[in-house]
Amino acid sequence: MEGDIAQLGQFIGAGLAAIGSGAAAIGVGHVAGNFLAGALRNPSAAAGQTATLFIGIAFAEALGIFSFLVALLLMFAV
Repeated sequence: MEGDIAQLGQFIGAGLAAIGSGAAAIGVGHVAGNFLAGALRNPSAAAGQTATLFIGIAFAEALGIFSFLVALLLMFAV
C-alpha cells in the first residue's frame, strides 16, 4: 500500500513536470510568430534578426528538454 502511494506520487510529479514540454511548444510558437510579424512589417530588417530567432527558439526548446528530463528523473530515479 505504501509503495503504491509513492509510485502514484512519482507519476503525478512526472506528469506535472511534463507540462513544461507543452509550454516550450507554446514559447516556440510565440517566438516564431513575433519574428514573422516583425519581418512582415519591415522585411529589410528580417535578415539581421534571424540569429535572434534561432537563439530564442533554442532557449524555449531547452526549457522543454529540461522539463522532460525532470519528468524522467521523477519516474525512474526517485
